[in-house]
Amino acid sequence: MSAEIPGALFDAFDRYERAVLDNDLAVLDEMFAPGPETLRGDGAGLLVGHDAISAFRGVRGGVPPREIERIEYRPLGDDLALLVSISRYHGGGTGLQTQVWRRTDGRWLIAAAHVTPRAQALDRSVWRTVGDPLFQGAWEGPLAGLTVAVKDLFAIKGYRIGAGNPAFLESARPETTTAPAVADLLRGGASLRGIARTDEFAYSIAGDNAHYGTPPNGALPGALPGGSSSGPATAVATGQAEIGLATDTAGSVRVPASYQGIWGLRTTHDLVPRQGMLPLAQSFDTVGWLTRDGDTLQRVVDWCLSYDGSASTESVYGESGDDLPWRFVVPDEVMDAVESDTRAAFDALLARLAASDDPPVLRRVEIGALDDYFEPFRTVQAAEAWRNNAEWLRAHPGATGAAVAERFRLASEVTPAAEAAARATLEDLRAHVQDLVRDAVLLLPTAPGPAPTRTADGARIDAVRQATLRMTTPAAIGGLPALSAPLLTVRSQQGPAPVGVCLVSRSGTDIALVRLARRLARVVDPSPPSRPGR
Repeated sequence: MSAEIPGALFDAFDRYERAVLDNDLAVLDEMFAPGPETLRGDGAGLLVGHDAISAFRGVRGGVPPREIERIEYRPLGDDLALLVSISRYHGGGTGLQTQVWRRTDGRWLIAAAHVTPRAQALDRSVWRTVGDPLFQGAWEGPLAGLTVAVKDLFAIKGYRIGAGNPAFLESARPETTTAPAVADLLRGGASLRGIARTDEFAYSIAGDNAHYGTPPNGALPGALPGGSSSGPATAVATGQAEIGLATDTAGSVRVPASYQGIWGLRTTHDLVPRQGMLPLAQSFDTVGWLTRDGDTLQRVVDWCLSYDGSASTESVYGESGDDLPWRFVVPDEVMDAVESDTRAAFDALLARLAASDDPPVLRRVEIGALDDYFEPFRTVQAAEAWRNNAEWLRAHPGATGAAVAERFRLASEVTPAAEAAARATLEDLRAHVQDLVRDAVLLLPTAPGPAPTRTADGARIDAVRQATLRMTTPAAIGGLPALSAPLLTVRSQQGPAPVGVCLVSRSGTDIALVRLARRLARVVDPSPPSRPGR
């Protein structure tokens, strides 16, 4: 059909296609119409505006070699045309490009595009291995019909733990038993969808991985997914699994939940057994779950934390059977640390809550300087992370990505005296946090703001990381259950973006905390939440 296309339009299309194959970012930027109205969509979501499209393209990399097999042309007006083309890849498979071209000042530019890539059996940035299912759970049970993405830190019989690092995977031995946290889900009727990616050794909250790539953000194309439970979070957010089994040391469940607009629960420390789970820092490591909605999360906790459901959890189901008080305390220091748009959205949520037919008791509290939590937490975490991994790291120099390698280098310098002093400080902080939730529930934004862009430089990502940890570490220090629910939407470079609202309650009230968060969600937004960026 190319002969029917006006010559200038065909030349523009050809120039664009050559730039795609060469990954010529300058030409590709030039070929998309400038301004905020330009559109580009694919299976990961919709990008709005030339700047957002340009930012996405900068981290995408090139496309595999291909040939244009067919082009269909339809004129839509004197200066407007539709082109639909089929690409055949040299490595097999076909893809589809749908483009609206507009002629402006004599030049044809792309005003809107939708790309359907060739089918992929496995997105290796999300999954290490996957099946349909990989392992069948019980045929009956309260979780029947649900599938689970398991973070690559848990033992699964017959598989190796990879910890987000190919050298570690190669050196590991196949596991002889399955971790209790995995087994409980399977006994409840859920099936194992696959083993999902983690940031290296779970020592990050950004969601990027130097070896396997960065999983897509299921709510905000072009943004980081959040880590270290990046793989399970993306699998859940994009509908590839209903449950993500993950870990949370300093926010690795809560942060990806916030970034991707899903629900995430960090359980009470030591409530769910950690046998068969590769540790990062045992003083803070805990098991958690990710789901797309609160009802599914309730099904998971009702089973896994009840006497009937778990074969291994020393449950405190009796206390969780009682509702938590409809009382919230908001920490001033956290509100002073969040981004302005997040604060405005959170204040609006508090206003809706206060004006509702079911208003809770709301008060502000002082939790203390956030650095006073972050610094001793970081010291103890680093000391334990180094003890857990030093032998392997010394035997495999250069095996980790640069950011994680630097983190471990700093961890190796923590002295016994510094660790002891930090532990003493943490004791007082733990008592203070636990006292704050004795008769109320902490309520705060999960993260300072929306997910950073994937094109953000290392300094920016590290600054966001440290600001986020200052908000997430108090719950970890207290050993408390903490839940992120997708209740805020703020502006971002990529468009409307989710930010979670975090609820933190006293130890052992995990099941009741999920009920309370669902009640909160119904009061502040009685309609089902929309998916930002979808």
